Amino acid sequence: MLIQITVLLAGAFLLGLIKPGRRLLLLAASALAVFWLQPATQPANLAFWLPAATLLASGVAWYITAAPEARGWKRNGPALLVLAGVILLVDLDRYLDPAYVFTVFSPRPPVLLAVLAGLGLLFLLISVSRKWQRVWLALALAALLLAFVLVKAPALLDALYARLAAPLSGPDQALLPALRWLGFSYIAFRLIHTIRDRQSGRLPALALDEYVTYVVFFPTLNAGPIDRAERFVPELRQAPALTQEDWVFVIRRVSFGLFKKFVLADTLAVFALNDSLARQVHSPGWMWLAVYAYAFQIYFDFSGYTDLAIGMGRLLGFHLPENFSAPYLKPDIAQFWNNWHITLTHWFRAYYFNPLARSLRRARLPAWLGLALAQFSTMLLIGLWHGFGWGYLLWGAWHGVGLFVHNRWSEAIRSREQAAPPSVLRHKLLVLAGVLLTFHFVALGWVFFALSTPELAWRVLRVLFGVAS
Repeated sequence: MLIQITVLLAGAFLLGLIKPGRRLLLLAASALAVFWLQPATQPANLAFWLPAATLLASGVAWYITAAPEARGWKRNGPALLVLAGVILLVDLDRYLDPAYVFTVFSPRPPVLLAVLAGLGLLFLLISVSRKWQRVWLALALAALLLAFVLVKAPALLDALYARLAAPLSGPDQALLPALRWLGFSYIAFRLIHTIRDRQSGRLPALALDEYVTYVVFFPTLNAGPIDRAERFVPELRQAPALTQEDWVFVIRRVSFGLFKKFVLADTLAVFALNDSLARQVHSPGWMWLAVYAYAFQIYFDFSGYTDLAIGMGRLLGFHLPENFSAPYLKPDIAQFWNNWHITLTHWFRAYYFNPLARSLRRARLPAWLGLALAQFSTMLLIGLWHGFGWGYLLWGAWHGVGLFVHNRWSEAIRSREQAAPPSVLRHKLLVLAGVLLTFHFVALGWVFFALSTPELAWRVLRVLFGVAS
């Protein structure tokens, strides 16, 4: 992993020095990174097909969302040739055996050519059906959601594979291992963002190279943040020169990211909560230590990756959005979620929570009930975004209930605080109490997130509070 990060940083540094052809070079580098970073999976040729599917899906999504003025071979031909060239270059990697560069097992040329021909036919079909653009956008949205469910629900994928594919492959292929699709959670949300914005008329005109680079931008490919196309593309077009302040920023963020990830997070991982510790620890003190270690380990790991992505992006001239802002120091759960995985929170607020809340208001539900439904379902979906499992579902429900209770409590005491504002000392004490309470609420929620079964999570909670048998 450290080698990959070093190579990506070096690549970002070199690409940041190049101005002519910058957009096509960034497109080529990001497309290559999709193949290079893809983890090994089974069947082995999925290491080729999944990255290829990422690029092809991005191309199709651009084609159905592109404004008329952004189309045309002259403008988009070079980008199309770059993408086709990257796929064919990776395919040629077979001839470097045994020293694979991308460690992929690509299909035979006739299969690859047939797929590319099928993609061309799809483009042609969409071209002659422009009046059906709304239908194509809806179908693309449904296809992305279906793919997301299949990737996040291994049990469902296993059932489909066992029913459809395994009988053709023999008894030795009865199960399909978990599908490890690099960055699909972030890629899917970027694609959904552009499709929904096209449906509402808010998406700016994007050329093919701009769109695909936005979707698979290599610093943010694996762990975000989830940028917006309208914010990302202007910086892709202008190629600003880096200032002395930019270089200081890069050094600081990259250093912080490496320290958080490879020193703090990796050290905490040794005694952070996991299935094995959950079964073996019987002392409340040691169990609290494991829970605290996990809470900080997941924060330093995730925010460390974000620091690296933001620093890498600045090397390339991009001001990527922040994803964390001291979330464990916030005095209530609402502020925690405004400062934890900020871009994911904003995405769900814009594309799910706000539209649902407006719909529930129009349905004339009681305000408290509409808020409860919107908050609870939003947090359930955020939990399922991480994976289709009981732990993620319970984690989302935990935060959904917490947000609703906090909202009701805030409404109840607001008039009292306005009538008799607390003294400065009392206010500080209340803030400190809020920080401690919020942190422990979040830390207890991580118990569901970290463990594989609800039974283990229940055991940990009982040990924490000294009621284990």
